[in-house]
Amino acid sequence: MFLGVQSVPAQAFDLSSLDVFGLFTKKDEPPAVSATALPYRLDFDLGDAENAKALTRTLQDASLLYRLRQDAPPDGETLARRMAADLDPLVDALWSQGYFNADIAIAVDGVSLKVGQEPGAALVRAAEAHRNRDAVPITVRVQPGPVFKLRDVAVRETGGEAGAIADPEKVTRLKTGDPATSSALRAARAALVDNLRAQSRPLAKVVALNPVVDHATRIMDVTYVVDPGPLAGFGDVTIGKTDEIPPAVVRSFIYLEPGDPYSPKALSDTRRSIATIPAVGSVRIREDDKLDGYGNLPIFVDVTERPKRLIGFSARYSTIDGPAVKTYWEHRNLFGGAERLRLEGDIFLAPRIDGTKISKIDDFQRSDLGGRFSFSFLKPALWGSRYDWLLDGVATRQRVGTNRYGGYTARYANVTTAIQRRFSDTFSVQAGIEYERGQTSDVLGQVDYTLIGIPLSLKYDSTDSLLDPTRGFRVTGSVTPYPTFLGSTVGIFQAKGAFSAYYALDEDARYVLAGRIGLGSISGASLDEIPATRRFYAGGGGSVRGYAYRTLSPLGPDNQLVGGRSLFEASVEARIKITDTIGIVPFFDAGTAFESSIPDFKQKLQMAAGLGFRYYTGIGPIRVDIAAPLNPRKGDKPVALYVSIGQAF
Repeated sequence: MFLGVQSVPAQAFDLSSLDVFGLFTKKDEPPAVSATALPYRLDFDLGDAENAKALTRTLQDASLLYRLRQDAPPDGETLARRMAADLDPLVDALWSQGYFNADIAIAVDGVSLKVGQEPGAALVRAAEAHRNRDAVPITVRVQPGPVFKLRDVAVRETGGEAGAIADPEKVTRLKTGDPATSSALRAARAALVDNLRAQSRPLAKVVALNPVVDHATRIMDVTYVVDPGPLAGFGDVTIGKTDEIPPAVVRSFIYLEPGDPYSPKALSDTRRSIATIPAVGSVRIREDDKLDGYGNLPIFVDVTERPKRLIGFSARYSTIDGPAVKTYWEHRNLFGGAERLRLEGDIFLAPRIDGTKISKIDDFQRSDLGGRFSFSFLKPALWGSRYDWLLDGVATRQRVGTNRYGGYTARYANVTTAIQRRFSDTFSVQAGIEYERGQTSDVLGQVDYTLIGIPLSLKYDSTDSLLDPTRGFRVTGSVTPYPTFLGSTVGIFQAKGAFSAYYALDEDARYVLAGRIGLGSISGASLDEIPATRRFYAGGGGSVRGYAYRTLSPLGPDNQLVGGRSLFEASVEARIKITDTIGIVPFFDAGTAFESSIPDFKQKLQMAAGLGFRYYTGIGPIRVDIAAPLNPRKGDKPVALYVSIGQAF
């Protein structure tokens, strides 16, 4: 079982948002009775209307009486005028939902006020009769009547070539017989503009929306008059406000070039690309309202800088790995060129792999503590180019494994420097030099080693979201030779790769199929010569769920884990949104590590299945997965729990 806590950006939380539960405020209770004011109680009576609850909410949103219910008027005349001012907005709200024949009245003690009427003396007297006695009972009585339906929906193009909208019904999603609601009409209007802009027509607009309502037949005909505008490309990209971030750095993360076909998706990708600069807090992209002399649309980019310094602390607990605490410090613009420096320190209580446990303070040994210190430095956009310089280092002392299957202990230090080349916002390659020196110990013996390698890697990511992808795919791959002629004490060749794909079954991405495959291989040395930290293991929340972290591998003497020289992992998920914020995810995982350098599928794969729950937030989905091994080994727990932010892959 795994239970973790991860740090996330601080978010403001408004307790008044819990008012729906009535825990902190009583906004529906009128103010106390008074000799100087007329508090009132407001009720909405919709009779037996089918969707009375939803329609009441719509009327409340439009009602001035409802919004000012805590602000009691001084006298009956003022209250009567407030009631009269409420009628037209309430009628508009009913029309917006397709109720064009609705009947509405606002009453106090049987004295009613309808649309077009002026509040009379009788209404004022009825209100004043409650002064200093009780709240004035105001009732909004509504007979909605039937919802009007759409009959004919037409799209007429002007000011450009005909046929820009090839299939208006498909674009607007409006059909004969649909409810004639304002939300549907507005959505269709936006869809027409979006469709034209996606055709490289940035100046497209709907110049008129002409509805015709027939009250006798309860239908509406509507005509959209559309100006498609000319086809255009991107013009010059102007970098505006950047605070203390060099404009050249921002420009290097923009892959638009003058003359490229205009595309809203390209603008969205540009915004996301710029946001990957650690120093950038927000990105604003503006479009000119006219084309330049070449028929292209100029673009303007402004960014704001994030706070330069960040310090944080986090804690986590795992029933497998024990407790751990982490602290970190980060500077996001170290030398004024958007350089990022991050320092991290971890201290954790490492699980004992010999079967003994810490039951009292005297049992504690210094070797029970593990630690990790790391730093990472990023210099983006070297000399304004699309090359980045990365420098990473780590020093750690750790113990990995379980009581039943053993594990390994390790101490090592690693420094890696690399140059990354960004070809686009989706594709990059990287090459560098790596140095590592350390010692590992497990059931196969102790390995004292030095590794000097040349890591080469590539990354391609066409997905639409980092934490919750619904479309596209990701590919990562790396190869690293550690030849002895460079100084490595053991000559090995390591290769790793992962591929994941995401396919939305519907346009709103409420049903998404996701799959992942991971592979790894080490060649050039026997298993006992390879440091234990470099061998492959499967299992855990990011691998084969349901099994303890890094416990799926070949077994050596005394049935102890020894790791493998190759790896295979596979996962498939069905991500189903039940509501906008709640989802379920049935999943299946399989995989293990192999003794050979190439996965030998004659060896049994460990498999697991489970059900996940998702709560979708503005930051990303909160993930809770419950997994069970399908072919458990002796000692494996029947279920495992995982909690984190973001999808499993």
